[in-house]
Amino acid sequence: MTKPEETAPNAYRWVILAGVWLLYCAFGLVATSFAPLVGLIESDLQMTHAAMGSIMGAWQLVYIFSAIPCGILLDKLGPRWALTAGGLLIAASAGFRGVADSYTALLLAVMLFGIGGPIVSAGAPKVVTALFTGSSRGLAMGIYMTGPAIGGVISLTQTHATLLPNFDGQWRSVMLLWAGFGTLASLAWLAIACHSSLDRAPATASTGTALPQTQILLNLIRAPAVVLVLLMSVGVFLFNHGLNNWLPSLLQQNGMDLVTAGYWAAIPTVIGIAGSLLIPRLATPGRRFPILIGLSLAAAAASLLLHFQYEPLLFMGLLLQGIARSALMTVLILTLVELPAIGDRYAGVASGLFFSAAEVGGVLGPLSLGFLFDLTGHFDAGLYLLTGIGLALAFGAYRLRQLASQPVAPPG
Repeated sequence: MTKPEETAPNAYRWVILAGVWLLYCAFGLVATSFAPLVGLIESDLQMTHAAMGSIMGAWQLVYIFSAIPCGILLDKLGPRWALTAGGLLIAASAGFRGVADSYTALLLAVMLFGIGGPIVSAGAPKVVTALFTGSSRGLAMGIYMTGPAIGGVISLTQTHATLLPNFDGQWRSVMLLWAGFGTLASLAWLAIACHSSLDRAPATASTGTALPQTQILLNLIRAPAVVLVLLMSVGVFLFNHGLNNWLPSLLQQNGMDLVTAGYWAAIPTVIGIAGSLLIPRLATPGRRFPILIGLSLAAAAASLLLHFQYEPLLFMGLLLQGIARSALMTVLILTLVELPAIGDRYAGVASGLFFSAAEVGGVLGPLSLGFLFDLTGHFDAGLYLLTGIGLALAFGAYRLRQLASQPVAPPG
């Protein structure tokens, strides 16, 4: 079997990775776009925190049902056209948000993201798995994961500091700007992906006797290690999406103004960029599970420290949150696609399965924190929930170390 490095010129595979990065940056911009605008949107459309939480979790709800079909579509069409379509759908979601004039219209616009998002989420690891191996695979995954992180930093820090003052305070104009960026990123990816090396690299993933996709899925979920990875993905996304969406509001409740809260909310994302480049590369099979346990405990500690208004403790909480969110998802995906009988051949469908399960947590995260806030009047109950999730993830990582060595039933 031809090695991935031999299927594409070493230099150009990094250009392809840059195209994936652009798409994931657009993903991050749109995914975090609501967090700094909660107050303006709620005031404009007369919504409660619970209603806003339901909108924040709407695309994750669609994601649950679309991720597996999108992963299958990705394996059928290949990443060139599938990722282009995914990027354009993300851009369309942002554009429709900018013209929404009611709760229902905004809900539908956000749900559209749940169709484009999983194509990009599943397509990125498929491209990386096809083009990279060994420690370079972990590095490449870490690099593309900085895309949504940088998109999040831009959204959180520049919305109130730069964009809204220049757009006369119109949150809709911010959404239209992100729609334009998503469109340009999709066209840039299409231009990059026209190189013939992208055709040759994934070709190794589709050789051999084909089985029905439902049979492949059934074979994968029969493996206890795969099931545990999927359960852990729910907890990881509950933690990440819950805090990502409500962190600026949590900081404002602690007394910060809008601009200051935006900059403080960007701290975990900035830390996450460095973590994304370093931690996945270190997470070789021998070190992967201790790293997973450490990241899970960091998530638990972060949600405890975010209770405090004392700035050194608050900063430490945000630092730990950034470390946890930077690599938990990436290391879990790396664990999944390197299980026996998955690899690059079924990376698309396996990644779709991962994100389909994970987005259950993506829905529950913002929805639970918003509901608990309306119920109690503060975010403390939600933070205690996240602490419990972090501890459960640490236990799951300990158990996964034992299960991952067991063989997975071959899909084909």
